[in-house]
Amino acid sequence: MTGICQDRVAVVTGAGQGLGREHALALAGEGARVVVNDLAAEAAAAVVAEIRALGGTAVAEPGDVSDWACAEALVGRAVAEFGALHALVNNAGLNRDRMLVSMTEAEWDLVLRVDLKGHFAPLRHAAGYWREQAKQGRPLAARVVNTSSGAGLMGSVGQGNYAAAKAGIAALTQVAAVELAGYGVTVNAIAPSARTPMTTAVPAMAERMRAPETGFDAMHPGNVSPLVVWLASAGSAAVTGRVFEAEGGTISLADGWQHGPHATRPRRWLPAEVGPAVAELLAKSPPPAPVYGS
Repeated sequence: MTGICQDRVAVVTGAGQGLGREHALALAGEGARVVVNDLAAEAAAAVVAEIRALGGTAVAEPGDVSDWACAEALVGRAVAEFGALHALVNNAGLNRDRMLVSMTEAEWDLVLRVDLKGHFAPLRHAAGYWREQAKQGRPLAARVVNTSSGAGLMGSVGQGNYAAAKAGIAALTQVAAVELAGYGVTVNAIAPSARTPMTTAVPAMAERMRAPETGFDAMHPGNVSPLVVWLASAGSAAVTGRVFEAEGGTISLADGWQHGPHATRPRRWLPAEVGPAVAELLAKSPPPAPVYGS
């Protein structure tokens, strides 16, 4: 197979189904050698078999990417098997939807561990490998593609844990982009909207994302993968620290928090002055976007 990722080595987490599976297949289709990770070993092995049946190259490395040792082993497997690591696609995640007044500590901890730490741990070990390569004078064109969400960018009712984790991923992306730039590493994120086992678990979402009988299937998860493949390629070197939303045939650049209108005093504010000042600031600013599900 030849393509824009020819001979590059890519790790894809959570690649046993849904978006991750599509990313792994698309990367392999563009010539990448892929390390397929999933918590379910059988699912990871099945995707590897699919890639090989299509003439691609892949190996499975199952495990929990929020586990420090597993994340380290994932990077090590890529280097041991293929001699390098060029791209890390952090896709693994889960949700445990519940209103805040009903959410348990375990539901909060699980989502933050798998979604947010599950991005940080592989990123940390990949960054360590790339730093050592840079110290040895080896030129890098390394890429990280993280997976945020519209819930993390805009908020989502009933998903306080998931939204917090995905917002954290967007912020982590910006920090990592700056910290790793000197090593020749770019770091970007996507916020996809697609039909996956996670999104179709909610009946209303399953109906909205149902595949049409004819015409373009806008909610097919494979629609997101071309963006991921390009961001993982050497040709995306000029793009870093960005978050892209992707749905169907649409790619958009997310425009996050910015400094807005301000009020200033040449001294400390008095508490009684704050209320009127805030009212003036709100009058100068457009209303916030609605939270998903509100």
